[in-house]
Amino acid sequence: MGGVDVVNGVAGAVIGMLFAVLFQQPLQDAWFKVRRRSVGAVRSLRSRSESSPSWTTFSLGPLHTSALIVEGDGEHPIPAEGVHIQVLDGETRLPGEIAHWWDEIAAESSRLQEEGRTPVWNGLRYAVESLDISRTPVEEHPEVRLRLRPTDYYTFLAAQQLDRRTPDGSTLRSRYLDPDRPLEAPAFLQCSLGVNVAVVTADDMLVVSQRSNRVRIAPGTWNSSVNEGVSRQIDSSGRSAPVLHAVARRGMREELSLEPHEYSLELLAFVLDVEKRHWSAHFYARLNELTRQGLQDRLSRGVADRWEHETIDYVPFRAATVAGYLLHPDRIHRWAPAAPALFHLALVHVHGRATVERAEAQAVRRYRA
Repeated sequence: MGGVDVVNGVAGAVIGMLFAVLFQQPLQDAWFKVRRRSVGAVRSLRSRSESSPSWTTFSLGPLHTSALIVEGDGEHPIPAEGVHIQVLDGETRLPGEIAHWWDEIAAESSRLQEEGRTPVWNGLRYAVESLDISRTPVEEHPEVRLRLRPTDYYTFLAAQQLDRRTPDGSTLRSRYLDPDRPLEAPAFLQCSLGVNVAVVTADDMLVVSQRSNRVRIAPGTWNSSVNEGVSRQIDSSGRSAPVLHAVARRGMREELSLEPHEYSLELLAFVLDVEKRHWSAHFYARLNELTRQGLQDRLSRGVADRWEHETIDYVPFRAATVAGYLLHPDRIHRWAPAAPALFHLALVHVHGRATVERAEAQAVRRYRA
């Protein structure tokens, strides 16, 4: 029996060695694969739980806006020849179920006129059908293609009622707008295209305007130096498409009495107010010789659109000073959405991104201290 035990023991050892040689490595490999997959799955879950949308609106610490910078970083201006605008045939119209909203605005305007008050004029505008961005093949300069449709101011006002209930109980916002796809919206909801200009005087003072309480849209808010809507009546001759640089120059003339030879003008970005669906081209203008006092003296002699502005402030055009001005408690919740993003881009254009972001971070820390 002892000999049999010895033989069995030897046989068992040999079989064990063979098993280890033949199966240990495959088992280890399988184990490592299982571990790797499980770790990857956990990481994937964490990634999903911590993910954020690639499209986020501009914010500066506690100052949150609905302005989405769609194209432009401030550092590299968009050349005028890189902007292509096409006007499509066929006017943008409201869906039939809310067409009576347009009639309500027309009736209100007629009533105001009968009462001897200022009516709501139905100016001719453009709706943004689409905005596409590409790059030139060699230099990779930005190219922006805007497709516009004719519309009018009453359509714009009607479509601004994004949270008004329609006959089936839904709203325009819930039916047509997806927060995760901010660039997708029907043209009738995008009947606002304009320009915003950050103006800096020859002695480095940023011009900041406060909108009048008499304007219909965003009254009393603090805004860019110049804000001008694109008009079919004024900015397009015949069937030609509007030129955004020309619209900016018209705004500079009407709101600040400045002529083209008195400043340089650069296009920095295209921005979308995702809350109200307003599209804007953001410009930076530097006055050649006119100082703050010179501009103030000129404005004292009258401007074409004086009624649009309640107040004009002059802020030293330094990143820390402008950031502190934006975050001032009296203004932080009273900004038109486009202005903070515009001023940030203008600062980046002049002072560089690293300097501006460092100064803005310090301003936010001081605000929270």
